[in-house]
Formats: sequence, structure tokens, C-alpha cells
Amino acid sequence: MTEETTRPQLSASPVPDRPRVLVLRALGLGDLLTVVPALRALRRRLPTHEIVLAAPERLTGPALATGLVDRLLPASAPGRAVPSDLPWPDPAPDLAVDLHGNGPPSHLLLQRLRPRRLMAYAHPDTPGIEGPVWRDDEHERDRWCRLLSWYGIDADPTEVRIPSPAAPSPAPGAVVVHPGADAGARCWPPERFAAVARELAARGHRVVVTAGAGEETMARYVATHAGLPADAVLGGAADVPFDQLTALVAHARCVIVGDTGLAHLATALGTPSVVLFGPVAPRLWGPPASPLHRALWHPDADDAARPGDAHGTQPDERLLRITPEEVLGAVGSLPEPGQSWFPSFPTAGSGPSSRSSPRP
Repeated sequence: MTEETTRPQLSASPVPDRPRVLVLRALGLGDLLTVVPALRALRRRLPTHEIVLAAPERLTGPALATGLVDRLLPASAPGRAVPSDLPWPDPAPDLAVDLHGNGPPSHLLLQRLRPRRLMAYAHPDTPGIEGPVWRDDEHERDRWCRLLSWYGIDADPTEVRIPSPAAPSPAPGAVVVHPGADAGARCWPPERFAAVARELAARGHRVVVTAGAGEETMARYVATHAGLPADAVLGGAADVPFDQLTALVAHARCVIVGDTGLAHLATALGTPSVVLFGPVAPRLWGPPASPLHRALWHPDADDAARPGDAHGTQPDERLLRITPEEVLGAVGSLPEPGQSWFPSFPTAGSGPSSRSSPRP
């Protein structure tokens, strides 16, 4: 399904005698994967530069997995806020790129490093930055490719692929069920995940349930009520190690998941997926149009792209309109194993407020 590619190692320190690009994207896994097309465009345009990603340290593995980043600069803040500081050593970066959001906090954070050039969206409170106009109603992949294109760097939002891992899958060919999400508004009820997992197991599929740190209770509930063995649960007490998670997803039959980071990982690896949407429309954060992916969403006739609270504590009403029968039907409509619908893997070379785009 995916192509094996040798990945470079992330450097722990600056590479001497190379111009440096600092990219700010201090958010989560899904956020990182949605800017893979933009990172690929930067790498293709600036092949001799060292590309440094300012992001949470926990994303070191995913940053490495893209094959597009040379070094990670640890940077984080609560929620989707902008980090207060970046531990950047002298000399100043040759180029800084704001892929975090739009507004003075992220702009000024990068300007304090005195980069020779800064690429960012325009904002009235930072008039010295000439950039394109921010659009609220735009897919996240398109948003950041449009930013680079405005500055003359060709970027294609369909270039979402990352290399397949060399590690073997802990459950090759399994259906991966991931019931967790960062907010309750995006969590489809666990009893419905259990019903889907139970039926798929009855049809002869191997089913595994993945869980992030703190999600073990939910994952165990799904596995128990689906009649799965205890070892069908991966993670929970801690995150599944990223190399293991990537191998699992890369060689899965499909992934069934809410609108969260694992959905973007399936997209990046070319793995079939069924993604369940609630408070935010798939046209803003969903997978690309492809036979590989099914995005399920049931808005009201007059719903905007963000009709619900993406960070609410209770499942969104639109999410609750999705039934187990619908999910099973979507799984059945996915391409059979061995069918390839994905384009060939592209090589890395061929009052002011800062708004990171609202993330479900």
C-alpha cells in the first residue's frame, strides 16, 4: 500500500554552514500532518537549507517521519496558544515561516528572532508584514499552501504523503478502531465503536483498538463490549510509540476514527479510513477526496463549516447522527487490499489575538 523510504535522522544541533529556515507549528499531530504539503514545498524550493520545526517535543517522532525536517526546536503552549519564547541560538534564521496561525503573538514571536525574511498572513496589527489575506473558511492544507504560493513557492495541497515505516506492523491487516479524541465533542460514543468492532470481528476481521495516554478506560470498554481479547488494545497508559503506531496504520486494512490526529496519519500513509465528523465540517479538516477515504457528517441544512463547539465536553449532535450501520457500510465500500488509489510518493526534493486555525 505504501512505499518504503529511508528516513533521515533529526539533528540535535544546528548544521554548520547551512542557511536555516524556522517553521513555527507548535500544535498537535494532526496539525503537523496537515502542513506536510507546505513543508514539502519548502524542502523542494530550498534543498540546501536546514529546516527547523518549532513544535512540541512529543512530535519529534512524527517530524522525523515526514522526512522533510532536519531538526525540531521544542516549543509549546497550552491549548492552541502561541509559545511565549523560542530557544533559538544565534545567528538569526534566514527565513521564518508562520504556519501556526495569524496575528501579532506568532508574528512578533518570530520577528524577535530578526529573520532576514518572514512569511506570514497579513494582519492589521502587524502592518509591516505583507502577506495574503487570512480566510476562515478554508481547508487547513489549502491555507498553508496558499500562503507559500503567495510568496512565490509552488505548493500542492495534495502532496500529503509521508514515507512508510520500515518497522513491521504489530497487527498487519487489522482494522484499527480509535475511539478517542482531544475533546468530548469529537468522541463518538464508545458503545457505538464497540458495536462496529464486534460486527467486524464477527465478519472475520482482526480488530485492534488504539488509545492515547489517558484513554485506556475508553479503549478497554470498546474491546470488552466487542468481545475482543485484552491484547487487542494498544496504548492507553501511554501513547503508542510513534514508530509502532505508524507501522500499524501503514499496514492496516482500514482505520475507523473521529476527527483527530490518527485520521490525518491514515491520510498521510495512504491507508483507507472512515472518519466521523461532528462540530467541524470535513471540508475544513477532512481527508482528500479519494476512494480511500469516507468522511461521514450530517449537518443541518443551514449549518456553517463550524456549527458546533470543537472543544466541547459532550458529543456533538451531528456526530451522534452517525450510526454503526452507516460506519459498517462505509467500511464495506472501501477499496479491497492491494488496490492502489494514491498518487505516487513525491520525494522531498522533486486587541490583537493570534489565531491558529480552529482545530476540532
